[in-house]
Amino acid sequence: MTYRPDYAEAEPARAELDAMPGVVLVEFGASWCGHCRAAQAALQALLACRDDVTHLKIEDGRGRPLGRSFGVKLWPTLVLLRDGQERARVVRPLSRADLTPIAAAMDG
Repeated sequence: MTYRPDYAEAEPARAELDAMPGVVLVEFGASWCGHCRAAQAALQALLACRDDVTHLKIEDGRGRPLGRSFGVKLWPTLVLLRDGQERARVVRPLSRADLTPIAAAMDG
């Protein structure tokens, strides 16, 4: 799956994410968040040729249990899961270089 430009209005259950096979990049944020918008070009470049990665863009905020279950405090927070296990996390990336831990975990 390629880069998703829009945030999903409904979030999956944590158990659903934990059971997903393969590599999943979960992006927590909001469409009005300046930090989230600033990170999009780098994210799009990272995911450009990664059909092996499922990108889930989850709108986060008060009363949203999925973000709380991952301990999200700042946006965007990117969590890379491999077969339901967290392998890497990056908070507020600005450049492609900031995404190096995510890129490394995608390949490892």
